[in-house]
Amino acid sequence: MADRPALPTDAPVAAETIRLRADYLLAAQGRKAGTGGFLLQGRARGDDLAPRFGFTASKKIGNAVFRNRAKRRLRALAHEVLRPLARRGWDYVLVAKPGATVVRDWALLQDDLREAVARVHK
Repeated sequence: MADRPALPTDAPVAAETIRLRADYLLAAQGRKAGTGGFLLQGRARGDDLAPRFGFTASKKIGNAVFRNRAKRRLRALAHEVLRPLARRGWDYVLVAKPGATVVRDWALLQDDLREAVARVHK
């Protein structure tokens, strides 16, 4: 087998999904950055593993259709914007906001996330 070439340090790392409720609760105790479209929670885990992303939309968002739409938008946003900015050893949770996540303009959501990541990493 041939050795794999090393990835450039600026390449986006593969991310995992947060699955356990306990990890969501720990992220909620970390740093927070509220924006017009969502809330970003971030926490350094203290390891050097791949970053993990979580998404949540409570019943305050609306019925199942609106909650699922909000989570789909947050997942797409994380894949497009957060993945290249994410740091190894961090957990990130995007929390949908009622009346905002589903209807907010996509470009504004992207700007919100860039700003929120910068504030969480301060």
